[in-house]
Amino acid sequence: MKDRKMSFYNRIVKRMLDIICSLVAIVCLSVLYLPICAIIKCTSEGPVFFRQKRIGKNKKYFNILKFRTMRIDTPKDCPTHLLKNPEQYITKVGAFLRKTSLDELPQIFNIFKGDMSVIGPRPALWNQDDLISERDEYGINDLKPGLTGWAQINGRDELPIPEKVQMDKVYCDNVSFVFDLKCLFMTVVSVFKHDGVVEGGTGAIADEE
Repeated sequence: MKDRKMSFYNRIVKRMLDIICSLVAIVCLSVLYLPICAIIKCTSEGPVFFRQKRIGKNKKYFNILKFRTMRIDTPKDCPTHLLKNPEQYITKVGAFLRKTSLDELPQIFNIFKGDMSVIGPRPALWNQDDLISERDEYGINDLKPGLTGWAQINGRDELPIPEKVQMDKVYCDNVSFVFDLKCLFMTVVSVFKHDGVVEGGTGAIADEE
């Protein structure tokens, strides 16, 4: 596992690909930013973007960036699945953005900056001690978190923490260009099928607002 994390691909090539992909995405998807920002601003009170403290590589903190999908009175730093009635906090526009994963688009800037990678374990909330602790056992926290990853395409919000960590371990043990391509392809399929998106329930692990 250590060799995988310290490989030339993971140290050099992966970062180069992240920069190229995020830069291309910023340019190509720029036509979507303005309309989404305008709709969010016109339909609900609050800022366009949502920032939240997350756990990055080597457990260093960073602020993840998303389009805001919830009301400003939503309890802070609480995973969606722990809210008693998450639907009451999600805006109408936010529900669409979440369903289509468009709320994640601003994370392209996190990738370009170097906080995240295109592929990797989803970044835990700063206060998700159980998830962080279990990831420590397998060295998963030593990896840069990703926009999408093996756990995301194999259950997403439906996975309880132990299963999520095992999926993250699979990725950690198999980091490679081919495996990243596989994750990227399966992510596209999953987004179009809207697989694994859960806004409530005791077993869900949501990494949203």
